[in-house]
Amino acid sequence: MRFLILLTCLLAACLAEKPYPCESPPLLTGGLAVSTQNEKLFTYAKYLYDAMGRRVRLMELGTYENKSFTYDVLLLYREAAMYEIHEHNRTCKKSPLKVEFQPLGIPKNASLLGQVVVGSSSGPGQGLLVNTWGGELPDKSGKYMATVTEFACIPVSSAYHTKEFGWMVTSFFNNIIGIEDPDRLNPPSFCTDAEVKEDPADFLSVFVKMN
Repeated sequence: MRFLILLTCLLAACLAEKPYPCESPPLLTGGLAVSTQNEKLFTYAKYLYDAMGRRVRLMELGTYENKSFTYDVLLLYREAAMYEIHEHNRTCKKSPLKVEFQPLGIPKNASLLGQVVVGSSSGPGQGLLVNTWGGELPDKSGKYMATVTEFACIPVSSAYHTKEFGWMVTSFFNNIIGIEDPDRLNPPSFCTDAEVKEDPADFLSVFVKMN
């Protein structure tokens, strides 16, 4: 009985602590889904995220302006390069990456919008404690909201508002800390002589700005 009372007090103390902006784990693997308010883009992707090396790989399928697509892209922010990888015929296309790397997590200047339990707080394992934050995008092009878990700062969802596309929402799921095969964050050997493109596909430009 005393143990249950102590556990309840500890839980209450954790819930009472003021949340602070946080950084997500530097290595993450998981899935995400993206949609835009103007319904131009919807995509599902498996992602690999390396904040230390500033590398992201997205293996995705979806629709853009009512046209279906599949893409496997590697974003190398330190090299300012984007690779479109086609493993079925071992070819690549290389484009300039014209945006800055934005680490997952919550910027220090964000404002706390609220803390809630997703699911139920009636019993252990029935809910997830999350914090939602808001602020201005780094380039001042619009506003954002981001939700992360209270413990470990794992991304749950993010929403960005821009004049051109309205709200763009990303939902994260099946997140795992770490990367099982780090080599997938390097260009494949057949990308050495990649075809060079001036600009990526339109939907890729939108997608990269969002993440």
